Amino acid sequence: MYRGEETRVDANQTAGVPDDLLAGWSIEVMPRTAAKVPDFRALLPAGTRVYIAHIDGTPIQDMVDTARRLQSEGFAVMPHFPARSIPDLATLKDWIDRYRSEAGVDQALVLAGGIPKPAGAFESSMDLLQTGAFQDAGYTRLHVAGHPEGNRDIDADGGHDQTDAALRWKQKYASDTGVDMAIITQFAFEGQPVFDWIARLRAQDITLPVHVGLAGPAKLQTLIKFAIACGVGPSLNVLKKRARDLSKLLVPYTPDQMLQELRDAQATQPENTPDQVHFFPLGGIKTCAEWAQQQNAGRLRRVVG
Repeated sequence: MYRGEETRVDANQTAGVPDDLLAGWSIEVMPRTAAKVPDFRALLPAGTRVYIAHIDGTPIQDMVDTARRLQSEGFAVMPHFPARSIPDLATLKDWIDRYRSEAGVDQALVLAGGIPKPAGAFESSMDLLQTGAFQDAGYTRLHVAGHPEGNRDIDADGGHDQTDAALRWKQKYASDTGVDMAIITQFAFEGQPVFDWIARLRAQDITLPVHVGLAGPAKLQTLIKFAIACGVGPSLNVLKKRARDLSKLLVPYTPDQMLQELRDAQATQPENTPDQVHFFPLGGIKTCAEWAQQQNAGRLRRVVG
């Protein structure tokens, strides 16, 4: 498949209904939260892409066991590979091979990671990609991180020069190697910064598909805590404004408004609209999955009715 194209996964597709951002939505889990779910098949549509977040201190065997379980339940598993947490090439190859041989994994999210000081030789996702270890092990899909509201760990001035340059490099890498690649973004709470960011990428001929991150339903206090920790930019003001409204303070946040902004943009500026949605289930996997399923069911009623 050409680097700038992507076929949406079949999960969540509804026969006879036009394609939608929620078609093929993906979700993120951690081993400790996944262990609390008796059977993911009761929550997620078959074929859903499930990212496994790598939290420093989690044994790699726990990560691989979680991947094997999800794969056996019929899901497309995409573990995180945070460059700054991987001490050396031998460890990288060991992780790649264990996921491949023990869990049948052939895709990964390759990112720098959140720790400030690298554990070893790798500092960026490009460092990992340049090793060629993923292709050698038969990985066919590699996703990379995107930051619509900037990333001060990379662009200290709050701009986008370094992150844009990195995405240009990754797109060339995808083209040269033939690997399928997409950009998965940090979660945001406002659509316009996302649209502006995509427009800037497209103006630079960066055509990789974009999967926009949405925070799943959660308590407002929980979201604000995670948003600050993850470096969410100006769209954080949407949450702060909501927090000042005492009538909304105790009502769980849901991403309805953000999803509607994205859907509206499909009609007004389709060239700047993300291709799919990825959920960060900050308020729980079950709560997030049920909300997404309800959104799809409601859309089907509107279209058919």
